[in-house]
Amino acid sequence: MTTTAKARVSRTRIRFNPSVILTIIGLIITISFIAIALLAPAFQEIGWLQDPTEALSNPVHEPPGADYWFGTSRQGYDVFSRTLFGTQAALKVVILATTISSVIGVPLGLVSGYLGGKIDKVLIFFMDTVYTLPGLLLSVTLAFVVGKGVVNAAIALSIAYIPQYYRLVRNHTTSVKTELFIEAARAMGAPTSRILSRYLFLNVIQSVPVLFTLNAADAILILGGLGFLGLGLPPETPEWGHDLRLALDALPIGIWWSATFPGLAMTLMVTGLSLVGEGAGEFFNRKSR
Repeated sequence: MTTTAKARVSRTRIRFNPSVILTIIGLIITISFIAIALLAPAFQEIGWLQDPTEALSNPVHEPPGADYWFGTSRQGYDVFSRTLFGTQAALKVVILATTISSVIGVPLGLVSGYLGGKIDKVLIFFMDTVYTLPGLLLSVTLAFVVGKGVVNAAIALSIAYIPQYYRLVRNHTTSVKTELFIEAARAMGAPTSRILSRYLFLNVIQSVPVLFTLNAADAILILGGLGFLGLGLPPETPEWGHDLRLALDALPIGIWWSATFPGLAMTLMVTGLSLVGEGAGEFFNRKSR
């Protein structure tokens, strides 16, 4: 095979790489949900969306149609409006939760992996204990303690993810700290803070965005579980898990749409974030190799 033919085959493989296509699909889905969350208040202002917190006096449990695209719930809410505004609630909680957990977990992993000793042993014991607990069970327990609300729900979720960032960064730090450039920095008298922030951090941070994205997808499911149990956000807040809980009594009497559309939105958003996370993971693995 000639060089030109090999190059053509190589370009074809890149163009039709399934992982690249799936990552692009995930990005499109994720960006679409972000756009919905940002534009939903503007749509309500110009009258394109009903107030998601205001129940309609009539009609109640109207099927999907021209007037109400996703129908109305048994409680009289516009399902289309609540589904779109549910995106906003999910993104607020998920972004806040993953940010809190990464801001705490990453520095702890750096310090623990680099210094070692008693600090490392204590942190490993504590983080492993938290890590062994199921995420939903831990979040439910913490939700009882901190109460409802966007910030409280984010705190309940973030506690479950801190050990993941800690373990990931610590493991990378313990392998990188023995490299020659770290030894050279120590020999030249570089302070510990500079070694951690300038040399180690930049070398171990590459896998964190992958974990951030995958945790975001998982957090949406856990938030939905909290909402279904009545422990997530306040009842008047549009949230997919809470709306599924409200739709539970409507399913036996044929009101399928009040559960279908929030469930589909949650599934789509989790799928989009998962595809982005898998694509990012493959990209960083190739870069590392």
